[in-house]
Amino acid sequence: MPSFDLRTAPLRELNRALHALRPDTNETRWLIGNPDGRHAVAVGLDAAVSVEIDGHVGYYCAGMNKRASVVVNGNAGVGVAENMISGFVHVRGDASQAAGATAHGGMLLIDGNAGARCGISMKGVDILVKGSIGHMSAFMAQAGTLTVLGDAGEALGDSLYEARLYVRGAVASLGADCVEKAMRDEHRAQVFAKLEAAGLAGEVDPGEFRRYGSARSLYHFHVDNAGAY
Repeated sequence: MPSFDLRTAPLRELNRALHALRPDTNETRWLIGNPDGRHAVAVGLDAAVSVEIDGHVGYYCAGMNKRASVVVNGNAGVGVAENMISGFVHVRGDASQAAGATAHGGMLLIDGNAGARCGISMKGVDILVKGSIGHMSAFMAQAGTLTVLGDAGEALGDSLYEARLYVRGAVASLGADCVEKAMRDEHRAQVFAKLEAAGLAGEVDPGEFRRYGSARSLYHFHVDNAGAY
C-alpha cells in the first residue's frame, strides 16, 4: 500500500504518481497523511483505486475524478469533487462552497454540512449530504440528484433544469423556477437507492423527504418572465 506524507513529500509528486497508474496496477490502495489543507489533493484520477486522505484538505480535492474512490478523513475546502466524471468521493467532515460543482457522474457523500452552492451546475452526479446545505445550492443544476438529510438555505434550485432535489428538513426559500413536486413511489425508491449507496438504508425513512424540481417556465424566453432571467 503506497503511503505519502505530504509534510515531507511534495504534493506534485503524489499527483504525478497517481496519474501514472495503469489500468492493471496492483497498487490499488493509497494512504495520504498530513494534507494540512493543501489544495488540489488527488485531482484528475483515472484509475479504479482507493485513496484515503487523513486530515483536512483545501480547494478542489478529488476534482475531475474518474473511477477512483477518494475518502477525506476531515473537512474539505471549496469545490471538492468538482467536475467529477465517475467514482466515489466521501468527505467525513464538512465541505465548503461549490461541493460537486459541474460534476457529471459518480457519487459525492458528505457526512457533515455543505456550504453555499452545493451542486451548482451539476450534470449527473448524485450528491448526498447528511447535514444541511447553504444558499443557492443546485443553482442551474441540469441532471442528477441532491439528497439532503438536514435543511437547505435560501434560493434552493434557482434556474434548475432536470435535476431532482430531495430535502428532509426545512427549506429557507426556493429559487427562480424551482417548485415543490409530488413525492411518488418512484421518487421514494430513488431516495432509498441513494441512502443505500451511502450506507444509510434502514436508518432514514425515504417518506420523510420532500421533492423539488423545475417548473420549466424558464426553458424559453418569455417577456413576462424577463425579471427572473
